[in-house]
Amino acid sequence: MDNLTHSLVGALLGQMGLKRKTGLAMPTLIIAANIPDIDAITTLLSGQQHLALRRGLTHGPIAILFLPLLLWGVMLAFDRWQTQRGKRPEKRLPVHKVWLLALAYIGCLSHPLFDWFNSYGIRLLEPFSSQWFYGDTLFIIDIWLWAALIVGVSVSLRREPMGEAHGRTPALISFAAICAYILVNGLVTARAEQLTAEAVQKKFNLVPTLVVANPIPVQFWKREMLWRDGRVYGQGNYTAFNDIMIDDSVRAHNMPISDQNGFETHIARGAPLVFWSRMPVAQMVDKDNNRALKISDQRFSNPLVGDRFSAFFPIGDESK
Repeated sequence: MDNLTHSLVGALLGQMGLKRKTGLAMPTLIIAANIPDIDAITTLLSGQQHLALRRGLTHGPIAILFLPLLLWGVMLAFDRWQTQRGKRPEKRLPVHKVWLLALAYIGCLSHPLFDWFNSYGIRLLEPFSSQWFYGDTLFIIDIWLWAALIVGVSVSLRREPMGEAHGRTPALISFAAICAYILVNGLVTARAEQLTAEAVQKKFNLVPTLVVANPIPVQFWKREMLWRDGRVYGQGNYTAFNDIMIDDSVRAHNMPISDQNGFETHIARGAPLVFWSRMPVAQMVDKDNNRALKISDQRFSNPLVGDRFSAFFPIGDESK
C-alpha cells in the first residue's frame, strides 16, 4: 500500500491504546509501519530494474526480524540523547524497553500484511524463496481505507481529553470497520475469480491456469478480471451481485518465448521485468520506425500506466 496508509495504520494502532504502553510509542509505530519501504531507494535505478528489487528482501523474514531491533536501538538512543540534554518532554511516558521493542515489531509486521492485500505482489519469504504472493483484495491506494483510518485517528485524538476510554473507542470502531471492509473485499475477489473461471471454460472451452480479480480505484465492489492459460489471455469485468462479463477477444501472450525468433538475447535484458511480472505478455510492435519486442504485464495494460511497466527491445540491433 501507499505510505500514507502505512502511517495511518501505525497511528491507529497507537490510538487503540498501544501508545499508552511506553514513551515514544506513537513515533515508533508509525516509523516501523513504513520502515520496510527503505527499498524504495531502488527506484533511482534506470529502466525496470527496481521492479525486481522492490517488496523483496526488506519485506522478508530476516528484515522483519532485524529492522525492528534497529529502530528500537535508535529510539532508545534518541530518548537518552534528549534526557542528557534536558530536552526530554516532561509529559512523555517513561520508555519501557520491552514494550517499545514489541511495538516496533507490531508496526513493522503491519507493513507486509497490508502490502499483501493488493495485487502488486510481495515476496514474503525472501531471501529463502523468491515466490511472489498476492492478496488481490484492495487497490494499492484505497480512499475508503484512508477515510476509515483518518476518521478513526482524528476522532480518537479529539475525544482523548474526555478520558482514555473515550479516546480509544473511535479507534477500535475504525479498526473493526477496516477488518470488515477487507473481509468483504476478499469475498468479492473470491467470487469474481470463481465466476470468471467458469465463464471462460464455458465460453472458450478451456480451463484458465490463472485468474486474477484486479481491484480498481474507488469502486471496491468491482474487479477488472484477467485470465490466461498456457497460450492465450483475455479479460472481463465483474460487479458484485451482477453477472460476470467476459470479452470475446483473446490474444496470444507468447510466454515463454522460444528462441526460434532469436529473442533470447533481448529477453535477457528484460529479465528484471519478467521476474517481477505476474502475467507477462510478449508482443512484436513498431516503435520509432523499427520492429521491437515489447514485454509488459497483463495487469497494467491501461495506456496511462502501461509504459511504466513495459520494456522495448529493438530486434536485430544488438548495440542497444
